Amino acid sequence: MEELKLRHEIKHEISTTDYIALQHRLKFIAQKDPNVDESGRYKIRSLYFDNFDDKALKEKIIGLNNREKFRIRYYNGDTRYIKLEKKGKINGLCYKKSTPLTTEQCEQIINGDIKWMRFSGNPLLVELYTKMNFQQLRPRTLVDYIREPYIYKPGNVRITFDSGIKTGLNSKELFNQQSTGMNVHNLNKIILEVKFDEFLPEIIRDVIQLGQRQNSAFSKYAACRIFG
Repeated sequence: MEELKLRHEIKHEISTTDYIALQHRLKFIAQKDPNVDESGRYKIRSLYFDNFDDKALKEKIIGLNNREKFRIRYYNGDTRYIKLEKKGKINGLCYKKSTPLTTEQCEQIINGDIKWMRFSGNPLLVELYTKMNFQQLRPRTLVDYIREPYIYKPGNVRITFDSGIKTGLNSKELFNQQSTGMNVHNLNKIILEVKFDEFLPEIIRDVIQLGQRQNSAFSKYAACRIFG
């Protein structure tokens, strides 16, 4: 059985002023993610799964310590590299599993043609197949946003700024770039996320200090589900 790599996660909702200050500090100590474009960012599109009882949404809202959600994700509109991901929490620590998908496989999943997943030999596909059958998970909501990522190798730290969050109002058209258009978050707010392994280096802790701000439980999926 695959051993889970558990990581810590800190989230803050920050202002544009906070973002500019943090960005200025980070450029002196952290590296840009090698996958960014010339702007230092990339676009993320995700299709999240949930069931008719809103299992994933409710677990997030009540803050369940042990929870999970599935999504299909790709970057910058490039469908040559698509991932099925399972993201979860165990006692407050995060983990993520992923496996590649083709566009054809994505279309099959979206259209409910899932029998092939059972015999794929891929543990994550088999798990999703099982939960689509017994929990009635289905593709539910598209989420688009822009990410600006930084890396600090000691502690395996990843710092990201997420902005421009949009949803497609229950659209499941994963490969239609015109299918999201509803802004779902205050345009002056940016989501700061910090993920790390066993420890957060002091230099990063000092850099991300933002006064008296408290950790946020902000969820892009939950924010988009406000609209349907």
